[in-house]
Amino acid sequence: MKTSIKLNWQEQMSFEAEIDKFRINIDAGPDHGGQGSGPRPKPLMLVALAGCTGMDVVGMLKKMRIELSDFNIEVEGEMRDDFPKDFLSMHITYHFTGKNLPKDKLEKAVNLSQEKYCGVTATLQKAIKITHDIQIHS
Repeated sequence: MKTSIKLNWQEQMSFEAEIDKFRINIDAGPDHGGQGSGPRPKPLMLVALAGCTGMDVVGMLKKMRIELSDFNIEVEGEMRDDFPKDFLSMHITYHFTGKNLPKDKLEKAVNLSQEKYCGVTATLQKAIKITHDIQIHS
């Protein structure tokens, strides 16, 4: 199985990515020769991680019949100060909101995503440390 994207240069440091028939612009900031017309590439790695694990968790909680009133994920990446300024680690915080949420089932869904199902986690863990925590809000 393979997956691919297409990236087209627009101007200066701006590119348009074609992903599954969707388009997203990426760009550098003015301090790096761009116009700031889109997100930078490295933060999109954090988006990919959050999106992958988030979809896993929502799918599993739906099967467990756990109802959430809100759910969001924050991912913080620590990067090297010098070049190539790559990620050294990433930390995921899962924020669940709802009434009488069963902590054990939330933890099970998150752990299954992180340990078994999330392909982005599996790929990134080969290179960096990924940690997580869960916060429950009522």
